[in-house]
Amino acid sequence: MLINELLGIKYPIFQGAMANIATPEFAAAVSNCGALGIIATGAMDEHQTREAIRTCKQLTNKPFGVNVMLMNPHTQAIMQVICEEQVAVVTTGAGNPGPYIPALKESGCKVIPVVASVALARRLEKSGVDAVIAEGGESGGHVGETTTMSLVPQVVDAVSIPVLAAGGIASGRQLNAALCLGAVGVQVGTCLLLAEECPIHENYKKAVMKAKDMDSVVTGRSTGTPVRILKNQMALQYLKLEQSGADKEEMEKLTLGGLRRAVLEGDMRHGSVMMGQVAGMCKDIRPLQDILDSLIHESEEEVVTLQQAVKELCYE
Repeated sequence: MLINELLGIKYPIFQGAMANIATPEFAAAVSNCGALGIIATGAMDEHQTREAIRTCKQLTNKPFGVNVMLMNPHTQAIMQVICEEQVAVVTTGAGNPGPYIPALKESGCKVIPVVASVALARRLEKSGVDAVIAEGGESGGHVGETTTMSLVPQVVDAVSIPVLAAGGIASGRQLNAALCLGAVGVQVGTCLLLAEECPIHENYKKAVMKAKDMDSVVTGRSTGTPVRILKNQMALQYLKLEQSGADKEEMEKLTLGGLRRAVLEGDMRHGSVMMGQVAGMCKDIRPLQDILDSLIHESEEEVVTLQQAVKELCYE
């Protein structure tokens, strides 16, 4: 059973919780198009979270989710708000949601954390989560080290709960690959940056369309906070600081406010322009519905090609 059947949505697709991008308006638009929209609350407190959830409810009658970064100092209060507002799905990162799971489940919420390792997936399964999102290092933003192709099947084999795949997925071919690896759905982010409804600066969209396969880089490995971003002036300067052994405070000054500069101001030189390696495949600004429909339609078409290839392989 795919994740869309489990959640009562049209497509087995989650929208990634991209900070400063995954607004309630954008999440509602995604849900209205048949996928699962997700509000990012990493920079919110409980009051802003409640307002965002209620805004999303006004804009869609479809299920949507809320992402909680567990390092947020307002996490406990945010989780209480989510329970009170009876959100369909919570995705989490940067920690173990274990202490909050009983209350979330009692409110009817599904708990689906993002994981970057088999060990974390196993630990979270024991905590009682409903599913996990195995995210490979190809993705934009905060990343792990293992690739999606390697991570997903290992997580699928290690746990008995459903697994979604994330990282490097922007086409029907890649959706099919994730399903072949045992995933019950996918989470996508970079390809949605080019949606007409996506609330990022036009310069950001142009940077995604211009990007090639080698135009992103991971910064922050030396500090234990790896992030994949566009290889711009700020990123190269950051990497030089890392190589020179600069202290963490000096590097943090360079990136402070960087994502907002990219998303809201369109600063492509000094902003933190988060995008995955799959940006090299994303070339056109299109309506959100068109992007999601294309993923599914291409998936259906490629299945026929794959079936024929398997038949030919068996005959040889």
